[in-house]
Amino acid sequence: MPADAQTQAQTRYLIDPYLDWGAQEGVPVHEGFGVDLLAAAVAPWPRHGVPGALIHLEGRGDFVNCELLELPPRGQSEPQRHLFEEVVHVLSGRGGTTIEVGGRAHSFEWQAGSLFALPLNARYRHYNTSGSEPARLAAITSLPLVLKAFHDLDFVFWNEFDFSARTPEPGHFQGEGRFLPVRPGRHQWETNFVPDLRSFELQAWESRGVGSANIKFVLADGTMHAHMSELAAGTYKKAHRHGPDFHIFPVTGHGYSLFWREGDQDFTRLDWRPGWVYAPPDQVFHQHFNTAAHPSRYLAVAYGSIRYPFSADKRGLFGDGVDRDVRQGGRQVEYEDEDPRVAELFRSELRRHGVEPDPRLEAIWSRS
Repeated sequence: MPADAQTQAQTRYLIDPYLDWGAQEGVPVHEGFGVDLLAAAVAPWPRHGVPGALIHLEGRGDFVNCELLELPPRGQSEPQRHLFEEVVHVLSGRGGTTIEVGGRAHSFEWQAGSLFALPLNARYRHYNTSGSEPARLAAITSLPLVLKAFHDLDFVFWNEFDFSARTPEPGHFQGEGRFLPVRPGRHQWETNFVPDLRSFELQAWESRGVGSANIKFVLADGTMHAHMSELAAGTYKKAHRHGPDFHIFPVTGHGYSLFWREGDQDFTRLDWRPGWVYAPPDQVFHQHFNTAAHPSRYLAVAYGSIRYPFSADKRGLFGDGVDRDVRQGGRQVEYEDEDPRVAELFRSELRRHGVEPDPRLEAIWSRS
């Protein structure tokens, strides 16, 4: 190596092994506040054996990324195993996945709206069972954290260690699970596979907003977090804020979200529908609005679960702060403390879509 090149290699600093890896994978990298994953361009991804792309949102933080795969009709991905965790949301199509863990192979069939986790370092493969339609999968993974910690691709992608102690119960690969009651907003469903998020039973969580419902998922005994929330027709969530990396996937309905930092004079708006993903940046207030004539649901995936919070921020978020008034040290803005423009805009949007506001919201507005 020439002396100047050797010196340059030795003096590199501020290295991000994950971004270096991504630049070498040869697939499109989509950046922005939010991305329409059903329209995002993909290209052949040799590692997976099918087309794909990397999604780098502004609010993704340092620990997780989003990977997009497209399985062609009757196509299948290359077998994989890796030393990072992964939660998969099916955006479109039908197919199946086989996972080898604890000395056994477990197979299950998925559809648009399914959710599942890949147990740590388990060998797996995805299949598209349709002969005419492609299938798109979005995965939130902890690859950035793991690559930054070890910066060794062989260790991350070719490690043979068997985490058999974390093997899910066999029924959890078939959609069975266990309800773990705690209290509103902290109720959990322990499983490895949710066949259809669109019809899954949720639990009321009125302190987050009129008509709000929610469930937290405990997937593969992992540190990846997932929860699903529902906004009733004619309603919206109270604003709150937290750390980065929560990737939000609309599952049903349509609407918009507002974002702002404390002291901002105006909002940033993002309109959403199923197929989109977006992530509120660190400590940015955000608020979700349902403009559909029926309930709208969204899935949120992040690093640091309700079982294993991983960071102090997540521990506080899943404790008492997520639905507690900011005036009392929490993270939430109550309806009566909102900027008046929030309700005005929502009324206008509901009229545009021919939807009536929930009477309970009307009563709150009349008192403000």
